[in-house]
Amino acid sequence: MEAAAAERSEHGLKKDAIGFLDGLIIGIASTAPAYSLAAVLAIVVVGVGVQAPAVLLTSFVPMFLIASAFYYMNRADPDCGTTFSWITRAMGPSWGWVGGWAVTTTGILVIGSLAQVAAFYTFDLFALDSLRDSTIANVIFTLLIIAVMTTICVLGTELSAHVQRVMILFQVGALLLFAVVALVKGGPLSFELSWLSPFSVDSSSALVIGLLTGVFIYWGWESAVNLNEETEGSATAPGLAAVLSTVILLVTYVLTTIAVVSFAGLDRIGEFEDDAGIFGALASDVLGSPLDKLVVLAVILSALSSTQTTILPASRTTLSMARQGAFPEAFGRVHPRFLTPHVSTIVIGVVASIWFGVLFPLSENFVYDSLTSLAFMIAFYYALTGFACAIFYRRELTKSVKNFLFIGVGPVIGGVILAYLFFKAIDEYRDPAASYSGSEIFGLAVPVVLGIGLLVLGVVLSIVWRLTGHDRYFGRRREIVDPDVAAGRKVGVAAVPEEAV
Repeated sequence: MEAAAAERSEHGLKKDAIGFLDGLIIGIASTAPAYSLAAVLAIVVVGVGVQAPAVLLTSFVPMFLIASAFYYMNRADPDCGTTFSWITRAMGPSWGWVGGWAVTTTGILVIGSLAQVAAFYTFDLFALDSLRDSTIANVIFTLLIIAVMTTICVLGTELSAHVQRVMILFQVGALLLFAVVALVKGGPLSFELSWLSPFSVDSSSALVIGLLTGVFIYWGWESAVNLNEETEGSATAPGLAAVLSTVILLVTYVLTTIAVVSFAGLDRIGEFEDDAGIFGALASDVLGSPLDKLVVLAVILSALSSTQTTILPASRTTLSMARQGAFPEAFGRVHPRFLTPHVSTIVIGVVASIWFGVLFPLSENFVYDSLTSLAFMIAFYYALTGFACAIFYRRELTKSVKNFLFIGVGPVIGGVILAYLFFKAIDEYRDPAASYSGSEIFGLAVPVVLGIGLLVLGVVLSIVWRLTGHDRYFGRRREIVDPDVAAGRKVGVAAVPEEAV
């Protein structure tokens, strides 16, 4: 019993279950690098041409700045609720609740789609064309994948990390092999430094759409921080893993994009604007048979690993919300044997399964529109986290140049960029003709209504939760960082009341 107790963190999760490297791998895996790039590369190239690497480079800037905010906020408050907990402390309970809701709903919306990509490409890899083209087969296999990945998450964080080690090394390795061989072979275009300049993009509108797309493919790196209570060196290692994962993603994305544009040319890439099969189609020309199958397998593993790692932040966020009184108490339960938030994890898996299982047979395009709507919620809670960092540390910002730049200016600039993209996305995506389904609700395209609607629903639910007597959470006052934590004299001490400093 004493040994079991020693393994528990302050809140019951398994202490030191994973290390820095595992956190880094999970942060990278959550973005589904192989699938994400396959899904959006042609869209970006059609919009900006050879400046596609520049768009992905520019998209990295707000991600890196927000990752800095995650690092410093995690150092002050290593809570697995991350964005929810931090915004609550810095900006108040109402903002925190909606921020946590945004994190949770993004996971629910995307889990089914990621698993479906793995199902589709598995059928394709084994030439099971009839199953690949069957909606029923895709739904059944997708739900099975979600069930398996949810089970792995329940069985333990260590098991999740072990699975991710194998999958991430394979998919990133296959991508880099593909990119290097493509660059060596060459194609119709030769790389020029101007490809890395966003100022060479002819249309500002195309650049903005590209940035929105870029934000999507970088999204997910913060999963490493959601596991902070289960990571060795919880105050610093998860935040550092998040920052480093964005840099690794940058190198992988830009190098692969340069290779594809050089090897295939713009016209051929344009054929895959609505098709994530670009790597599978090019792999045979680049690597030949049977090595071309490695790239297809990389996309499958990418979708599988991201399905699993996307469950983690959503379940940890609802766990944190429950134990702080912002969500039903059941979500805060931790399994006595596996030391994981089993109730939250299972609920996330079940709700994601219902969302996908009901909507995909009715309208595949509506499911794709729901993915477009992710841009709103991602930009929303990332921006809030950037602002919360500067607010939380505001009395420390003038104490050093480092504090001013990396804790204040950087996160605020990242937040402003993402806030701009949030409102710009409303303008760009409001035309029903620009959506997958082509449908409209109240005269607006489905992605805008769904994205904004879910945030509004979060506001409504937070009000309902407040009116039903949850003063323990909504009665909290705003806080500010403990000066000793900011100065490095203490570790993991969350905050002090604002009026006490």
